[in-house]
Amino acid sequence: MSRISVVTGASAGIGRAVARRLAARGDAVALLARGGEGLAATAEDVRETGATALPIEVDVADFGAVDAAAERIEKELGPIDLWVNDAFSSVFAPFEQIGMDEFARTTEVSYLGYVHGTRAALSRMRPRDHGVIVQVGSALAYRGIPLQSAYCGAKHAVQGFTESLRVELLHEKSNVHVTMVQMPAVNTPQFRWVLSRLPREAQPVPPIYQPEVAARAVLYAADHPKRREYWVGGSTALTLAANAVAPGLLDRYLAWQGYGSQQTDEARDPHEPANLWSPADGSPADGRGGGDAGAHGAFDDQAKSRSLQLWASQHHGLLASVAGGLLVTAGAAWAATRR
Repeated sequence: MSRISVVTGASAGIGRAVARRLAARGDAVALLARGGEGLAATAEDVRETGATALPIEVDVADFGAVDAAAERIEKELGPIDLWVNDAFSSVFAPFEQIGMDEFARTTEVSYLGYVHGTRAALSRMRPRDHGVIVQVGSALAYRGIPLQSAYCGAKHAVQGFTESLRVELLHEKSNVHVTMVQMPAVNTPQFRWVLSRLPREAQPVPPIYQPEVAARAVLYAADHPKRREYWVGGSTALTLAANAVAPGLLDRYLAWQGYGSQQTDEARDPHEPANLWSPADGSPADGRGGGDAGAHGAFDDQAKSRSLQLWASQHHGLLASVAGGLLVTAGAAWAATRR
């Protein structure tokens, strides 16, 4: 019997890659996003594997619409087993160049969108005492960087919200689990979609990973949800470690490097679509169709298709055992030299 999975932000990027991977393993996949063209293309990706797709155009900032989508999913597909929150939007600009309405909109989509998806899923999973919610996070949930204050604030909020909910579920001894996957820079179309006021084209801070790496991490987390979170990419681990040990030093490094590392050498195209208020991949009927963007962005030539850190995060128990064994062996060898 196939599992029923839901992915928000499913029309492109990580959400698109996650939907493809869920379909490949046989899940029926409900696809939630605003962009009609991207949704239709993702649904076709899913159906090509022989799996069932249910595309639903919805703005995750609207809880009523998200809850209605969840109700439709359960009526048409069955009880939801997995809900993946991934939808977001943002603004690339210094804080004082971001309008307060733009900041609020980013928060509504990138933070409250996760809250809305979680509530819609939880209200159906909790009575059955079964289900998994995966929050697609970021290293920026722990470490703010310049030019992304709205997005960093939203990811920090998702982190705190998820920790609070996780403890409540543990207190109830619930069999519903929530986990978070902290992502590195990923090669997605967002860097040509997100509203930008930078002089040059926005780019992910290298090293950059392909969305399929992120998708593998999400599915592993979905299948092993008792771990509170997973880190993807060595850059994520290094960033979080540096922020824990020397945050002030990291502040100064980012003040020095954080502006240039988020921009290419190419001047920004002022006519690029921005998806803050409406989808960049609209539907033909609304006259805003920007075309299907797929899962990948413009950085295929730089992006990595594997992550050693992801493997380490998935096998931390094995690595701890090996490290312990090496310490015991080293200790025994040292003791032998003292005899």
